[in-house]
Amino acid sequence: MLLKDKVLLVTGGGRGVGRAIALEAAREGAAVAVCDIGASLDGKGTDAGPAQAVVDEIEAMGGRGIALTDSVTSFKAAGDMLAKTVAAFGRIDCLVNNAGNLRDVIFHKMTEDDFDAVINVHLKGSFNMSRAAAPYFKDNPGGVYVHMTSTSGLIGNFGQANYAAAKLGIVGLSKSIALDMQRFGVRSNCIAPFAWTRMIDSIPVTNAEEQKRVDNLKKLVPEKVAPFAIALCADGARGVSGQIFGVRNNEIYLFSHNRPFRTAHTAEGWTPESIVERVFPQFQQDFYPLIRSAELFTWAPV
Repeated sequence: MLLKDKVLLVTGGGRGVGRAIALEAAREGAAVAVCDIGASLDGKGTDAGPAQAVVDEIEAMGGRGIALTDSVTSFKAAGDMLAKTVAAFGRIDCLVNNAGNLRDVIFHKMTEDDFDAVINVHLKGSFNMSRAAAPYFKDNPGGVYVHMTSTSGLIGNFGQANYAAAKLGIVGLSKSIALDMQRFGVRSNCIAPFAWTRMIDSIPVTNAEEQKRVDNLKKLVPEKVAPFAIALCADGARGVSGQIFGVRNNEIYLFSHNRPFRTAHTAEGWTPESIVERVFPQFQQDFYPLIRSAELFTWAPV
């Protein structure tokens, strides 16, 4: 019972990875606030059913849970949901920012609404919920943030400029929280989950190569991500903060952070011409190629 007497709030907890984390947290002894507005894949509509269904499962196993159905895109609603969680259980120990949506469109056709809708849920929603939890974590040291990023942002993918921007932004948000809140004993980390969910189910299949990729993705179950998220919330992970992890079935990855690894200098100072003539050719062999996540993770899930 790694999370005995702890309280978790899981956004997007009604389905997929969020649901798996909420149930695993309950099995490990935590009380769980399940936040999910029950929207469609593109973020439209509401349905209290998914969140309440997970709470019913938690209670059926003898655990404690509450359903929260406000939107993470509202700063006020985020504060209200944290307050309701503390009112119900007396405290908040861990926040899992998992809520998400998709508006996949090739960039030159992406509308402002396509971009804003995804940024508002993933990035702004993660900020809203994290900021609402911060005063509680500050006054009760030991709080934990777990944020969901994606290899679409860390590596790249087609048709997901909005999603990739949000997910890479979450990495920066998590690192900043880890730095700002470390003096209060607060930790913040990211997970890039590999899992077959309704978000991945929207991937179009147009040829045999894409079908093979999708068949591999179907082997990735959300329940394989949950144990790692729970481990990050446990007291045994006290020394883990500001990191980026990946979970792909039975594989766990630690991702690198951006660091300079080549340098060029000149005593005379640079001109545009000398940069073109000397720097770009010098750096070219170490440029990262434009690849998608699927081109990097080419092997079948373990």
